[in-house]
Amino acid sequence: MKIEKICVGTLKANCYILDINNEVLLVDPGSEYDKINSKINGRKILGILITHSHFDHIGALDEFKDISVYSYSNLEEKEYKIGNFTFDVIYNPGHSNDSISFYFKEEKVLFSGDFLFYHTIGRCDLPMSNYSDMLKSIEKIKKYPKDITVYPGHGRETTIEEEINNNMFFNL
Repeated sequence: MKIEKICVGTLKANCYILDINNEVLLVDPGSEYDKINSKINGRKILGILITHSHFDHIGALDEFKDISVYSYSNLEEKEYKIGNFTFDVIYNPGHSNDSISFYFKEEKVLFSGDFLFYHTIGRCDLPMSNYSDMLKSIEKIKKYPKDITVYPGHGRETTIEEEINNNMFFNL
């Protein structure tokens, strides 16, 4: 699976294009539809994965017409297959009450939205966020393989191991 990151919007959200054989899944199209669409470059979009419903992660969603959207509202915590893509959904509330991550086990990659960042976590002082839920989500993610590469909603990539060793919230 090829992963392309596009930084979009005033909050510099990460939108990801996942590609297998010129078919793509789009993760968190936050804004700048034209910029995202030009990077897709005519490839077939099989679906759009939404990690949570904050504006900086869904701003361009309405412009992607007639494409299935997968989010907290229509997914369960289980494995899904879309085309050649297979992933697990992990509920991880804290930053928002609808936060989920998409874990591609075979590729050892996780798209965390604003749940987990390099050496920190998503804000828990917003409406519909909850610090206690965040701590439970951190405990849950610690049980996953340490070599998973985490692709966050903002900033650079990390790994579960890197966060266990260097993220103060993983050691409270």
